[in-house]
Amino acid sequence: MSIDMNDRAAVERKLWDDIERHQTGMLGLADGPILQPMTAFVEREGERLWFFARTDTALTRRIGEGAEGLFVFQQRDLQAAITGHLKVQHDEARIAKYWNAVAAAWHPQGKTDPRLTLICLDARDAEVWCSQAGPVTFAWEIAKANARKHEPHLGGRANLHFH
Repeated sequence: MSIDMNDRAAVERKLWDDIERHQTGMLGLADGPILQPMTAFVEREGERLWFFARTDTALTRRIGEGAEGLFVFQQRDLQAAITGHLKVQHDEARIAKYWNAVAAAWHPQGKTDPRLTLICLDARDAEVWCSQAGPVTFAWEIAKANARKHEPHLGGRANLHFH
């Protein structure tokens, strides 16, 4: 799928679509040092991502009353780094809304586990890279770039600013 990287709405739509479809990325604090795999639930209208967590994990303790966060998402034709404010929030309505088999596997005591909570990433900025090349085009562009001593043309990059 070809996307105009200058069309902010199209890039943003692809970003949220891909996260909704594939969900898994790496979440952590912006100042590091560790990111961990998490399943993201998208709320487009608020430009937020929600993640199931437990109150007794290192990440939720480090977030505390709030922290700057980073979510890194990668699929075959889209890579993104989303930054924003993280907060820990117990929200029973969202827990019920997003509860699924994946969440249940990581939280075997169920939705009523007193340690179950959510982490919210209130997205502020995103760096998004989209590749518009399939395997044949990729190989061709790499060969052409090496022969002509220039970078390959495989897609583009966009900066998104939310809120």
